[in-house]
Amino acid sequence: MSCIRFNTPAQRQAMREHRPAMLTAEEAAALHPAPEVTESKLRRLRLLAADPNPKIREAVASSYNTPLDLFETLAKDPDEGVRGCVAKNEATPCDILRSLATDKSETVRGWVAVNYYVPADVMEALAGDRSKTVRSLVKWKAQLAEEAEAEQAALSR
Repeated sequence: MSCIRFNTPAQRQAMREHRPAMLTAEEAAALHPAPEVTESKLRRLRLLAADPNPKIREAVASSYNTPLDLFETLAKDPDEGVRGCVAKNEATPCDILRSLATDKSETVRGWVAVNYYVPADVMEALAGDRSKTVRSLVKWKAQLAEEAEAEQAALSR
């Protein structure tokens, strides 16, 4: 899941005002625990990461259960789509996001820019990226953060 929001602040406020009583994240997690990651699942991920079909490798790159060594391998994949999936995966370690911030693909760098967990130093570097699109994504993400802070300030009054 990414930090991308497509609703205006007014729409988000209206949704908050009309929402039904909801479970907290902790209550939902207690009621619906995630299945445990088994050795069998990790073996399947390793097998699929070597598949000749890039769409299969993208699925591995998108998994929250992908082991570190596979993230490292998939971050160097010849297919831009696979590297993009690594870049947008919130489970991708910061050091790998750092390396993808200099990827030859503007699309991959753009996905790094919108990843919620990208380190601040990487965002600063991407703010000066040679691609106007990447710079625009960095600006857009900063605007979203400012809007969220303003919303929180307004709610806490």
